Amino acid sequence: MAKVDIALIQQLRERTGLGMMDCKKALEETNGDIEKAVDLLRKKGAAVAAKRSDKTTAEGLVHAYIHPGAQVGVLIEINCETDFVARTDTIKELAHDVSMHIAAMKPLYLSSAEVDPKFLEHEKEILKAQLEQSGKTGAVIEQILQGKLKKLYTEVCLLEQPFIKNDKQTINDLVQQAIAKTGENIKIAHFARFEVGA
Repeated sequence: MAKVDIALIQQLRERTGLGMMDCKKALEETNGDIEKAVDLLRKKGAAVAAKRSDKTTAEGLVHAYIHPGAQVGVLIEINCETDFVARTDTIKELAHDVSMHIAAMKPLYLSSAEVDPKFLEHEKEILKAQLEQSGKTGAVIEQILQGKLKKLYTEVCLLEQPFIKNDKQTINDLVQQAIAKTGENIKIAHFARFEVGA
């Protein structure tokens, strides 16, 4: 294993939000390749999250965020397994970051599973009409339609949106990181966005 420079560890910490030792180990395992280390940490985080996904999340917190200017506000409920973890900085930071993101990006739904079927049908019809007008047919339309729907989910579903502070991560990636950090299952249960005059 290669000896890793402290500046590189710090850089990886800033990108992933994970602890010094986790970052150091990942960089040692990848011979100082920061991109490979990010991937490795994401895989480990996903593995921890998968193990914890069936754990009950009956604790948590409700966080209120008011955007400067007091024209936009967000309420969010984040659930975890224990009240101890609910009081940690990791959960508080997650709640704050996600609330700020919601204020800025205006997601309509939490996940693709929650998208209103009527909304989806309406969007499909519009996209299909656009594709037919451009001369596309049958299977080609279906293929393009699937890609456009995937893109639509990244626009309207909170968990699939690229994070405003780091567009290489989705909000779901942030949640997975918090799971890896705390060792507990964490879920965004609900959110509401309020805007004056909207």
